[in-house]
Amino acid sequence: MTQSMTLAPGSLAGQLRRAERRRRLFAISLTLPLLLFLLATFLVPIGALLVRAVENPEVANTLGKTAQSLSHWDRSSAPPDAAYAALVEDLSAIQEQSDAGALARRLNSEVSGARSLVMGTYRALPFTPGMTPAQVREHMLTLDARWGELPYWQAIAKNASRWTPDYLLASLDLKRDVQGNIVKVDAESAAFGRILMRTFQISAVVTLCCLLLGYPLAYWLSTLSARKANMLMILVLVPFWTSILVRVAAWIVLLQSNGLVNRSLMGLGLTDEPLPLLFNRLGVVIAMVHILLPFMILPLYSVMKSVPATYLRAAVSLGSSPLAAFFRVYVPQTYPGMGAGGLLVFILSIGYYVTPALLGGADDQMLSYYIAQYTNVNVNWGMACALGAVLLTATLVLYALYRRVVKSELSLG
Repeated sequence: MTQSMTLAPGSLAGQLRRAERRRRLFAISLTLPLLLFLLATFLVPIGALLVRAVENPEVANTLGKTAQSLSHWDRSSAPPDAAYAALVEDLSAIQEQSDAGALARRLNSEVSGARSLVMGTYRALPFTPGMTPAQVREHMLTLDARWGELPYWQAIAKNASRWTPDYLLASLDLKRDVQGNIVKVDAESAAFGRILMRTFQISAVVTLCCLLLGYPLAYWLSTLSARKANMLMILVLVPFWTSILVRVAAWIVLLQSNGLVNRSLMGLGLTDEPLPLLFNRLGVVIAMVHILLPFMILPLYSVMKSVPATYLRAAVSLGSSPLAAFFRVYVPQTYPGMGAGGLLVFILSIGYYVTPALLGGADDQMLSYYIAQYTNVNVNWGMACALGAVLLTATLVLYALYRRVVKSELSLG
């Protein structure tokens, strides 16, 4: 009897541990498909983007012997004859013309004219066998005198390493000089700093407009009955059910010179001629606010519904004016919704591409436009990934600042 009573608790504890283990394994099995999906569609692409932003494989994969012969070159005097012979040997070893084209494009991004120089030399191969390095040099100079210019050889030596910070530096308007020192680009070439500031500026304006429009609407919805609020919330969610391209096309029709907006303003006598509402900053902001407004309303509405209406009545009954009670009692309790909605709208705004590309002018394009330009037009994946990494970093910094502000407010509260 005593032995059975002694074993019973141990047996029960073992059964509980096994049951808890089965419960955990079951929970993991339910979440495992989602984790694998996120890994395949989110984490792996981001990791590939970050790697490609610092990877420089074109020269390293094709001109290995040339890079080795230039490893001790001072980059200020003429390259040695052995470098010419190594370059011919490396170019002769390239089997696919697409690989030569990728090499030519990479060097052309460093020095203008390198594409025609490399491809012209590649098509002229093979040279006469048994030539000495000095004879190879003379033959290459005869073929194209640009092989005697230092910038082309400096570009090869500079990009000999498989890993490079050049793309990330260029996205910040910096570069490496001939000796490898980091310096600022000249004022005429500095563009991405202004583009990044423009992206933040447009995103901040859109976020502020969404807050000014969404706050009173969310407050009004929170004061209605559940049935009326649900019916009106459907109207708020309608943009989610419509393609962005369709909405942008509709704004083009509305904002053009003969569109509904200008004709209404002229019909009311407010303007004598059509206003420039299209292909400028104003048109971009209007369309982006319309598309992103629900992302501000939904967090605000969810927070406002949790604020008891008795707080305002209590403040008024204690002698406060209704306006003062609203701003001093009600508004502070909606700060979490304002912060969440503002962060969501701002992060979505800085990555916008379609709306500025279709409704904006040349000076209204955001950073994502240039990412698409480098991807689809220039076929410079390294630069596109570097700009994407800048956007990703900006998003993470903003989120970290938001979390820090929220934690400080909760600790003070």
